[in-house]
Amino acid sequence: MSMFQNADYTVLDHPKVLSSIFHPRREPYLKWGINKGMEIDIPVEKDVSIGACFHMTDDKNSPSLLFFHGNGEIVADYDDLGTLYRDAGINFLVVDYRGYGRSSGRPTVSAMMGDSHLILAFVKNYLQENGYKGTLSIMGRSLGSAPALELAASPSSSNLFQSLILESGFAFASPLLRVLGVHPEEMGFQEDQGFSHMEKIKKWTGPTLIIHGEFDHIIPFSDGEALFHACPSQNKTLLKINGADHNNIFMVGMDIYMEKIRELLFHT
Repeated sequence: MSMFQNADYTVLDHPKVLSSIFHPRREPYLKWGINKGMEIDIPVEKDVSIGACFHMTDDKNSPSLLFFHGNGEIVADYDDLGTLYRDAGINFLVVDYRGYGRSSGRPTVSAMMGDSHLILAFVKNYLQENGYKGTLSIMGRSLGSAPALELAASPSSSNLFQSLILESGFAFASPLLRVLGVHPEEMGFQEDQGFSHMEKIKKWTGPTLIIHGEFDHIIPFSDGEALFHACPSQNKTLLKINGADHNNIFMVGMDIYMEKIRELLFHT
């Protein structure tokens, strides 16, 4: 296990932090069973499972992308995007967090980080058991950059996937907490007690794509730049989506966004 896999995230499980960074909502029952992909339940603890939707192509050699979404989003929000990825020849595997969508349990930072390792192992086994022979890559959007970088920094997990993609990822926890209305100093929080994203990305040397909106009002573009410069990979790209903020990045830059992802997954 890596030093980060043994990390203590309980300081971030403070109620003020949890109420700011997690906004779980349930998937409408009317949508259960009618997703455009395959609904999957991933066991992570006794009586706790994570809901997922796998949008799979018919080509067993196609690349796969495991996607950790942002705060306030759920798997079902990505049904249409799943179809877009599938049409592009990419298996798109979207997972929730505890308490989100169809998942059981309660979301905490500690659980999110620990669950990421179990989710990756499940996905790897699922692909193998179902005959998918293409590469597996990891992507995290916004809050999802935390589990993505958790996996990238862990020797026991990073060897299970080929490429790392971060969309609107954060480099530093303290400024983000302040934007979300939490004062780190009031809870005795120090940056080195947090997600340690800058240290984690220094552990990842594989192919990397960092996508960030020029005018991101929640996680500034400078965070994307910091992560890019800290990453030691010899095959890395920083994609600035001009004119985009945190919430419209895909719509504003869809063509170049998908072009760079296809380039990474098919030509690396």
